[in-house]
Amino acid sequence: MLHSFPFGDTKMIIDLFTEQQGRMSFVTRRSTSRKGSIKKQYFQPFTILDIEYDYRQRQQLQQLKNVRIAHPFVSIPFDPYKVSISLFLAELFFYSTRDEQHNPILFTFLQNSIILLDELKENFANFHIVFMMKLLTFLGFQPNMEDYHVGDLFDLRAGVFVHITPLHPDFIRAIEAKRIPTLARIDYYNMSLFRMSHVERGDLIKILLKYYQLHVPNFPELKSLAVLQEMFN
Repeated sequence: MLHSFPFGDTKMIIDLFTEQQGRMSFVTRRSTSRKGSIKKQYFQPFTILDIEYDYRQRQQLQQLKNVRIAHPFVSIPFDPYKVSISLFLAELFFYSTRDEQHNPILFTFLQNSIILLDELKENFANFHIVFMMKLLTFLGFQPNMEDYHVGDLFDLRAGVFVHITPLHPDFIRAIEAKRIPTLARIDYYNMSLFRMSHVERGDLIKILLKYYQLHVPNFPELKSLAVLQEMFN
């Protein structure tokens, strides 16, 4: 589950990333009754759902028939740090994959990442940085961060290190660019080994978001960033 919002007085629209169809939007009635089969509590960001629906190709909004929790969370809803990470990454994924079609490898990455976040008991402060980097490989514009030399700048438009200042303003100066090669080595399994200050982590997130903004059409300022920054400061 990526995003939901009210639609009229009694309905809501839900955006999901599905295994079979990729991105899909559904409309359903908002139920506050315990007896209702489709409850609004199901539609929290990054909730993993099993759904039943009648697919109609010409309709933009599909109709949900039944919904249930596929993987009940044990920690995410109860940990404010994990809540802030899940809100941020759900919003990032929502705006990065607007037109994403059937992509089972991306679906597996997303599902496994969410489950891992729920299972981790500690050392997950860099989780969102790893997710942001890994997602770029699926979006098709992963930067080249392996050819770094001391004194290089990083060209955000080209996604490469350069020796000469680019003729545009979208680059990272040498004093900041030296932190970027860290991103080429970090993954879910070693992320706890990369010790960063709040400032360093915040700077890397800003660099990555700038990169997303340059390469994803109409990528906005993320509202959830402020909550994430507050939690990890």
